[in-house]
Formats: sequence, C-alpha cells, structure tokens
Amino acid sequence: MGESIASENLHIPVLGQEVCSWLIYQQPTTIVDCTVGYGGHAEMLLMSSPVETRVVGLDQDSQAIEFSQRRLNRFGDRIVLRQGNYRDLKSHLAEAGIAKVDGVLFDFGVSSPQLDDPLRGFSFQREGPLDMRMDQTIGTTAADLVNGSPEHELADIIFQNGEERYARRIARAIVQERQRQPVMTTGVLASIIAGSVPASYRHGRIHCATRTFQALRIAVNHELDFLEPSLRDATDVLAVGGRVCAISFHSLEDRIVKHTFRSLAQGPDATLSILTKKPVLPSEAECEANPRSRSAKLRVAERQPRMGLL
Repeated sequence: MGESIASENLHIPVLGQEVCSWLIYQQPTTIVDCTVGYGGHAEMLLMSSPVETRVVGLDQDSQAIEFSQRRLNRFGDRIVLRQGNYRDLKSHLAEAGIAKVDGVLFDFGVSSPQLDDPLRGFSFQREGPLDMRMDQTIGTTAADLVNGSPEHELADIIFQNGEERYARRIARAIVQERQRQPVMTTGVLASIIAGSVPASYRHGRIHCATRTFQALRIAVNHELDFLEPSLRDATDVLAVGGRVCAISFHSLEDRIVKHTFRSLAQGPDATLSILTKKPVLPSEAECEANPRSRSAKLRVAERQPRMGLL
C-alpha cells in the first residue's frame, strides 16, 4: 500500500473510550467490529479486554484489511480479519464458526487514511480521481455517476444523500461542464460546486462541497441501503445481554440507527433495550484533538430475551 506501519497513528478511533466502556466485560467475550477500517477501535478493545476476548473485524476495503493485519498481528488468534461488507455479517460469522457474539460495533465514518489518500477520491481537499469506492474492485465510481447520470437524478442524489439546498444548481453546473469535458477529478468537481453556489455559501461554516461529496460517496457505496438490515442482523447474532454500538457522522445515518433501535425495542416481540436515551457525543477534548470526531454520535442498545421464550 505504500504506507509504513508508523502511519497507523494517523487513524484515531472516534469515541474509543466510550465504545470500550460499553463493549468490554470482565469475562472473555467475542466482539464483531463490522467496520474495522485501520484497526483503531479493534486495537483499543483488544488492549482493554481480558486476554481470552477476541475480535472479528470486517471491512470491504482491502487496503484497510491489509493494514489492520499488520497493526493487530501481535494479538495472534484473538483477532480474525475478513474482507467483506457488513451486510453479509451473518455469513461471515457462520464461515468463522461463530453462532453468537457479545458485542457488535458499527463505525459508519470514512477513516482518516481513506480521506487523506488522494487516489481514493473521498476528499475535495486533495486532488485525485473521482473514485470514492470503499471496495475498489467492484462497482460504480463517483466519476461514473457525475458523468453518466441524468441531471434530475444527479440533483436527487445530492439533495437526498447530502441534504444540499443547492442540489439542482450544482447538478445543472456539473452537466454543463461535462458537456465540454468529462469531470474526472476531485478538484474539478469542487471548483464546479464553488462556482454554482452563492458567495455567502462558499464561505459558510462548512466547505460548500462537503454535502455533495458526502452524497456521492453514499450513492457509490449504497451506504444507507444496508444500515437497517445490518443493524437487525447484528441484533439476531447477539447473545442475550450483548450490546450493539453504532457511530454515525451525519443525520441520515443517525436517523436510521435511532429508528431501527426504537423499532426493535418496542412491542411484545422487542429484542433490544436502548441504553442511550440521547446519543453519546465526543468530549470537547476529543473534538480538539481530533476535529473529524465533532459530528460523531454513538447509540447503544442491549439484546433482551424474547418475551415468549421466558
């Protein structure tokens, strides 16, 4: 990958202490990190838990899996890493011979190494190809969407996934530009966006391209499509008393997590008990040390026995 093992320090796990406080028990457990990324949360969990505790780490990004393999190698068979999407959680656990687990973690954010690698195309702050795929071996790229989608579909993607108020203006400007030449890089797209929105918006609290880049990344990776079914699958594989932690970074993700937990905690067949009435937020100290954590929200729920089985 061209990254030294020392660069792992660039990946700071968001809400790491809080995740450990919810998922670590005195007795040995099995925890699934469904978005292991570059290993930050998994490392904290393994370092803080009893020596018999093991972590199963999943990620669709092959570079992240390779990096985490090197970073976590010292933990031996306490760490099991598999490349794959968390939507296939049940099949990954079945292949590993695991029926039930005591904790499940979802961290829906993009990791710092991914954002900082210009070849991945996630960030408008670094010039690179418009890729944005978590798994670079399959699927449609952001460039494919930007250059191939009808204007109204592009506007819908930007509005629905990014909650961008100027979605139609941005989509119109993209289509006008691609008629001259394909839009293939992050820098060109960011420039188009900046030129299509009011001056006051260009100098707002967040960069004017933030929401559009978020929207394209979500569309490329179908991120919202699998959240609810994956949270439900996580509940199914939890042992009674086990916990699921979900960290989201924007309102669309958090809304799905909140509503799914609420749905699973209601009625005579409720299988979850919600442990965080309000989401847990990063401390001021964490936000200062890691500015990318400032939008994170953590929600936690615990597996309950089915009432009919009592």
